[in-house]
Amino acid sequence: MSIQDRVIAIIAEQAVLEPSDVTPESSLDELGISSLGLVESIFAIEEEFDISIPFNANEPGASDFDISSVAAIVRGIESLVAEKA
Repeated sequence: MSIQDRVIAIIAEQAVLEPSDVTPESSLDELGISSLGLVESIFAIEEEFDISIPFNANEPGASDFDISSVAAIVRGIESLVAEKA
């Protein structure tokens, strides 16, 4: 399973949607993910990939980690996974 598929599965679970309802272009707002859901998604992603996401839950805009769309999140995770390898 690709990184994108795994991320989509985690985000879909948080949004209580089917993975097929989550596209790379989807924003978390469009998917109905609250700030708490976002934090839970970040924790689940960190656990899934054994990485640490540089994310400030209080100020998502101040983070270097782009959460503007599913595709942006996937790119960030791919970069962190590559750095770890």
